[in-house]
Amino acid sequence: MARKYDVIGLGNAIVDVLAPVDDAFILTHQVVKNAMMLIDEFRAEQLYNAFDETLEAAGGSVANSMAGLASFGARSKFVGKVKADRLGDAFAQSLTAGGTDFTTAPATEGAATACCLIAVPPDAQRAMNTYLGASRALGPDDVLAEDIAASEILYIEGYLTDSDVSWQAALKAARIAKQTGTKIAVTLSDSFCVGRYRQVFLDFLDIADIVFANEEEAKSLFEVEEFDDVLQRFRAWGGIAAVTRSAKGCVAIGGGEVHIIDAAPVSQVLDTTGAGDQFAAGFLFGLARGKSLADCGGLGVIAAAEVISHFGARPEVSLQLLAERTGLA
Repeated sequence: MARKYDVIGLGNAIVDVLAPVDDAFILTHQVVKNAMMLIDEFRAEQLYNAFDETLEAAGGSVANSMAGLASFGARSKFVGKVKADRLGDAFAQSLTAGGTDFTTAPATEGAATACCLIAVPPDAQRAMNTYLGASRALGPDDVLAEDIAASEILYIEGYLTDSDVSWQAALKAARIAKQTGTKIAVTLSDSFCVGRYRQVFLDFLDIADIVFANEEEAKSLFEVEEFDDVLQRFRAWGGIAAVTRSAKGCVAIGGGEVHIIDAAPVSQVLDTTGAGDQFAAGFLFGLARGKSLADCGGLGVIAAAEVISHFGARPEVSLQLLAERTGLA
């Protein structure tokens, strides 16, 4: 009997604020390219005021993936915490308008809805500065057993490790998934995040079925320098691993198979924000629909290519249509 959802995702509910900047901005404001740094409310206000022009959109890593899954035609649900404020309302409206269910009760007191201030320099290697705000209040009570049981795959955001209560919510969801036969996927999120919580992630591999990482995150996890060592560690682990390598495409590992998938062509890279999130969306869509690992990787690189061709972390073109054009639907 088919379950209600292909994928249910747990993650930080964040509103992205993107701004094109020059290299001088990067140096002046000491933001770090190709990384996510946690900031407080004062720093968030400081950076926001320094931006000239901005694009505001609902974001958050796993929430972006859920939006991508909906664009593929999948049935998705997101669990994350916002506050009952302007940004919280905007986040909910954006996610549900795209076709993803979102019913988590908003916080009525405490910190404001989270935001991520993303500086995008000419080389498109974005610098993400995140004020977690209300997203840190996601807790075990927000995880409903019936939602996990109704999903083929549970997808957990590694950034949740930055909040003890939110990681407890993730662990509760994983326990329910084990009991109900729901597959468990996790994204390592960021190499700095892995550095902060390496043992937490290594322990989580004992229960996870699927892992998403980029090359640097995977090297950080296993504390190795060579990519071949990453492959060997994931092969020994035994689950499904999808490792992205930017312009080199990705490697999909699982069931004794190793597949190298080239990056999909893109005429111009404008903003790499959300590339990993949309890759995960494509790969998870493939898994939920019983595709081969090679085809899952192919769906992932198609989605990543679409999102880096424009500003913003969510697709502007139907990913389902793109998949049909390439024969992967």
